[in-house]
Amino acid sequence: FFRKNERYIIGLITFIIGMTPLKESGQKKPLPLPSTISAVLPRRPPLECSTKKMRTETHEKQDTSTSTPANAKDAEVEKMCVDGNWAVAHAAYRMNEMAFIFPITPSSPMGEIVDAWAEDGRRNLWGRQELKVIEMQSEAGAAGALHGALVSGSLATTFTASQGLLLYIPNLYKMAGELLPTVIHVASRALAGQALSIYGDHSDTMMIRGCGLAMVSSFSVQEAHDMAIISQIATLKSRLPFLHFFDGFRTSHEINKISLVSDDSLRKLMPNQAIEEHRQRALSPLHPSQRGTAQS
Repeated sequence: FFRKNERYIIGLITFIIGMTPLKESGQKKPLPLPSTISAVLPRRPPLECSTKKMRTETHEKQDTSTSTPANAKDAEVEKMCVDGNWAVAHAAYRMNEMAFIFPITPSSPMGEIVDAWAEDGRRNLWGRQELKVIEMQSEAGAAGALHGALVSGSLATTFTASQGLLLYIPNLYKMAGELLPTVIHVASRALAGQALSIYGDHSDTMMIRGCGLAMVSSFSVQEAHDMAIISQIATLKSRLPFLHFFDGFRTSHEINKISLVSDDSLRKLMPNQAIEEHRQRALSPLHPSQRGTAQS
């Protein structure tokens, strides 16, 4: 054993001896280490240098901790564990005045949530009223009511999926052609063929690509919340109806922790001038206008 490991044993003994302090003219001086050992085991820095480094790091931490914003409440962001349907409903409820719903899986929870909030008297973003939620007899009725509300200058929205979205198609062409701002939130689900299907593909949203709507997709619960807000702002500024869609079940029912956009931040983002212009374009006997002319 000693013959085979003679080199390592001698190096270890030399290292131990080298670490032993020797007195020479009142100062401690370690013996020089062999080149092989010093290459493998670097020497520790002097105590004075390490103390200086510690003081510098402590000072930097103190500077970081004291550099908080003057108004700490503005920097606070509310976080909640919610699913995709709740995240979208939370955004849509605050930015609209009316919602026309008809239950269809997997978008039904969005309509149920806004209906419950309206029943409790929860106010929208401007604090003037709660969202007026109306359940129609079918998705076709919801589409027609949505079209009429937009023509009258209201901020309205709806939630649907799968076959229900197909019943919107006749009105979607009119809403896009008349440049009516709205956001239709869709929890995408496969269209039913020989039987009902709950697979979360995009066959429903891909069917309406030719209707003239701007389409925005969300990949996660946080994106669903954010894109619902972005779509509402974009539709008011561009005067184009938006289709905001996300995966049914995979995103609509996924529970995740998200950061909610506060009411104060949302008020700053909303284009109030565009909202006022939308109201001025509403059908009214006070300023008659001709619409729906025939082309030949």
